[in-house]
Amino acid sequence: MSEVKNVRLDRAELLRFITAGSVDDGKSTLIGRLLHDSKSIFEDQLSSIARSSNRRGMQSVDLSLLTDGLQAEREQGITIDVAYRYFATPKRKFIIADTPGHEQYTRNMVTGASTANLAIILIDARKGVLTQSRRHAYLASLVGIPHLVVAINKMDLVGYSREVYERIRNDFASFAQGLRLRNIEYVPMSALNGDMVVERGDKLTWYEGTTLMDLLENIDIEHDVNTDDFRFPVQWVCRPQTEELHDFRGYMGRIESGSIRVGDEVAILPSGLSSRIKEILLYKHSFEDAFAPQSVTLTIEDHLDISRGDMLVKAAEQPQIKKEFAAMLCWLSEQQLDSRRKYIVKHTTRMIKGMVSQIDYRVDVNTLDHETTDSLKMNDIARVVMKVQQPIVFDNYAHNRATGSFIIIDETSNNTVAAGMIC
Repeated sequence: MSEVKNVRLDRAELLRFITAGSVDDGKSTLIGRLLHDSKSIFEDQLSSIARSSNRRGMQSVDLSLLTDGLQAEREQGITIDVAYRYFATPKRKFIIADTPGHEQYTRNMVTGASTANLAIILIDARKGVLTQSRRHAYLASLVGIPHLVVAINKMDLVGYSREVYERIRNDFASFAQGLRLRNIEYVPMSALNGDMVVERGDKLTWYEGTTLMDLLENIDIEHDVNTDDFRFPVQWVCRPQTEELHDFRGYMGRIESGSIRVGDEVAILPSGLSSRIKEILLYKHSFEDAFAPQSVTLTIEDHLDISRGDMLVKAAEQPQIKKEFAAMLCWLSEQQLDSRRKYIVKHTTRMIKGMVSQIDYRVDVNTLDHETTDSLKMNDIARVVMKVQQPIVFDNYAHNRATGSFIIIDETSNNTVAAGMIC
């Protein structure tokens, strides 16, 4: 096998972000504008949405149709599911998740936010900060999105008023003081006309900040991934049934955080056994080291009993191992939580049975007050205590998003009913 040393994936070249906000705040139009003005759509796509716009009696091209791909969305003019879009500029590649604005689809934001580096929360300049604006900001904080951009949209409908922009910015900043948001940027814009999206335009000369695209291209995301603690959940044990490789035993998976080198001492959890890394393989190549978020195959020097769901960590970087833990839970199902029954808890690559043994409080997202409750319904966010049948290996979510998150599955319907963040 050929050997390659010190190969690092450039995390900074890919930015994952979501758009969120209330209904008709212009999320789809904003994404359409980003795609259009960054020259990321084809002529036939533009011609298609131009014809659709004409059929709807619009005088100009409706760029929101670039993202509202479902027929039901086109007919109603709304977005009803998370739509993922991809585009690139010379500086960076992007994956966008366009999340729904209706309150009953708030749960969909959790899906888009789970791996996002940045969230754009759109606010209609005519309406100001609404309940959904607060809910989405709180969710962005809850799921640990490192960067937040508050896009005050439809400035053209309020005469590009600086006073309106500053009032909304101050209202949001006042609410955000109670949230764990590290970095908030504010941008006034008109997605419909393109002001301050990709180009500055000539209507917002009083705004001295950068355009939205400048922010997206240059915001520092290099440190968004935990680079300190090595975490490798085993996804598959590879044992080829060939004469050449009949003694081979490799452990396949993705490095969720940190890095590893050949010769490093590792602990296998939850058993607590230890060994050293013998090889780091990717397809037919052997590497001296590997980094998150690479997917690799690891071999170790000793023959140990390791299976799917176990986790390899560095001996000096130990996580927690418990059967009971506290978590913030977002309930996603239309069926209420049944605290008397057991669910399937999926944590990294492990699936075990567990239950919500206690509800400490439910969060009122408007006031951030804590409310007493004995049940959870769709879109509720609460602090709970979880009990699982076997110990899991985890970090606090604030420290490591990959090993601090889990989902709850109803084993009867196989539906995902909740998403949790260990605290």
